[in-house]
Amino acid sequence: MPSAGSQPWQEKASGFISSSGVKLKEASQTAGTFVGDVAKDAKGNVADVAERVGSMVKSRWAVLRQPATRHTVQESLISAAATTGTFLRKGITGTKDKVAVGKTKVEEVAKKTAQKSKIILTDIERWQKGVASSDVFGVPIEVTVQRQQSSRPIPLILVKCADYLVLSGLNSQYLFKAEGDKKVIQQLVSTYNQDFYASIPEGLNPIDVAALAKYFIASLPEPLTTFELYNELKGARSSIYAMRNVLKKLPSVNYMTLEFITALLLRVSQKSVLNKMDARSLAMEMAPVIMWQKGQNPESYRKYWSHPPKSPSKGSMDPTPAYSAWNMLADDGEDMDASSHIPLDDGMPVDFGAIEVIQCLIEQHNPIFTDANETVWR
Repeated sequence: MPSAGSQPWQEKASGFISSSGVKLKEASQTAGTFVGDVAKDAKGNVADVAERVGSMVKSRWAVLRQPATRHTVQESLISAAATTGTFLRKGITGTKDKVAVGKTKVEEVAKKTAQKSKIILTDIERWQKGVASSDVFGVPIEVTVQRQQSSRPIPLILVKCADYLVLSGLNSQYLFKAEGDKKVIQQLVSTYNQDFYASIPEGLNPIDVAALAKYFIASLPEPLTTFELYNELKGARSSIYAMRNVLKKLPSVNYMTLEFITALLLRVSQKSVLNKMDARSLAMEMAPVIMWQKGQNPESYRKYWSHPPKSPSKGSMDPTPAYSAWNMLADDGEDMDASSHIPLDDGMPVDFGAIEVIQCLIEQHNPIFTDANETVWR
């Protein structure tokens, strides 16, 4: 039988349980309502998003289905394809061009190498005879004319020198007498030995041009008048008719070149009041290089071009090297005056007979060379 003290406790427990059940039921109802609301909201959101995406896709598709849009897209695609094709073609073309350029360069190098090899092989003559296959100085005149393949049988270097002097140098004093600037002439000789088509540089001193022409004639292995006709020409110097007949025996190249150079000397002598060089003075300077006997070739001029002998060093048994007189020019001491006159006292006797022949050819040029195509400058 329960005691009287336990009665209140049981009542409190019963009340607590009863209120707890009510509260749990209310909580359950509240939670269910909340979950229902969340699910409803989530469902609404998903439906809304789906509706928006669908509308967007539908809108985009509608735009794409419009004719103008399709045309624009097609043009874009075509333009993109064309641009891509152009890039590809340019790349392929550029590659082909590079291959072609490379091939051309290889061919050019091979050609130049073959030419150089040919020159090296054929230039054995240079070391045997003192000249190279491309040289102008020191080469027989007929060989020079044949190489230049010109319709005019006169060395081009003389033609260029003469044209230069007639146009701008006839008034210069001591033409064909003054030696000229040796370094300038050295460069000109080197240039013409490599390219006989080269032009005379503008602004060059006429003294140097005249000296170049003179040294070219002096470099010929045989005089312009030939060895065979030396005595006949001396014997004919007092008669224009006799001189004309002897000159007809010259080879064509020699005859035409002699006519050309004496025509130039005539033009120079006509300006003697200004240039101080009359026919006699020109003959004295030019006779030793135009007309000489065997054993009397103008070696005195060559010393201005060839290297001086070098003494071997002590203990060396190597012989002194020999250099060509016309393909290598001396670099003598700087104390020599580049514009000094060529020494007259060169140990060779003065050939007055040859001087008179050349003077006759200058003064009587037109009557003597009646059968030649007379040289005329404008």
